[in-house]
Amino acid sequence: MMFAAIEQKLRDQPDDPALWLAYGDRLLERGDPRGTLIRLEQRRARVGPADRDAVEREIAALVQEHRRSWDAETPPGVTVLARRYGFATKVAVEWSDTAPVLIEQALRGTFVTALRIAPPAHAEDEHLYWDEHLDEDGQPAPSVEVGALATLDLGRLVELDLSYLRIGALGAKALAVSTYFRSEASADNALTVSPATGRIEVLDLRYCHVGDTGLAALAASPSFGGVRRLRLQRNALTAEGVRSLHRFEGLTELDLRYNQIGEEGAQALLAAPFTGSLRRLLLYPADVGDVGVKMLASAPRLSPALRSYWRSV
Repeated sequence: MMFAAIEQKLRDQPDDPALWLAYGDRLLERGDPRGTLIRLEQRRARVGPADRDAVEREIAALVQEHRRSWDAETPPGVTVLARRYGFATKVAVEWSDTAPVLIEQALRGTFVTALRIAPPAHAEDEHLYWDEHLDEDGQPAPSVEVGALATLDLGRLVELDLSYLRIGALGAKALAVSTYFRSEASADNALTVSPATGRIEVLDLRYCHVGDTGLAALAASPSFGGVRRLRLQRNALTAEGVRSLHRFEGLTELDLRYNQIGEEGAQALLAAPFTGSLRRLLLYPADVGDVGVKMLASAPRLSPALRSYWRSV
């Protein structure tokens, strides 16, 4: 199998140990010490406690020797949040006028499939004082320039975290079309995923204030059709927004805290196709009201654990 083909398969199947070993052999042929790291880390998972310390010392020594060269692969202004076998897998970029260029560079990393776009440093605590600024359509307005979101190529990502970056409804709409705008323009077709087969499984939009219309745009985009874990804490959502969630058919985790969806929103939530598959649901009683609490406590499609929680509220 060609080197690039193995890398693509590993992006699709990152938990395949045999594939990683085969890739490690190819790395060693090229003189890349991460091939040795793959072997050591897999050996650590197999050996008993008596031998594990020795393997861990080998790993620590190897990482210490080569960490600087591995870090040098990351563009300045990009922070590595997670690695696997020495390769960056999750990165963070602070939003600014130059962020789109940095993001494009960061996503060229061989196994980068998770991205955090952080709010500007000066806006770190602004969410504590946000007013509900609305645009001309009565939806939450952004606090940052969001037009550039439409230029991002997100086709390779499985996780996207924009928490506390107030993109508003307009930003959510730009994000929803980003893959369409970028897929045909990508110079490397091997790294491009069709909008019809979006890979994103984890989407964190806490305190993004996307509003009902912003959420509807994201839900309608095939690029986000595979989302399984969705965090929507404080997004100025109503029951109308909850109805948009029905397009996320495979949800297993959902955070709707600090959205006053009311009884109508609770009813819409219980009618969603994913209700029976939910394993985690974050909501406050004040978000749904007394009647909404009773509905959740007696909903037959919710898991017994979730019903039990709402009965205890």
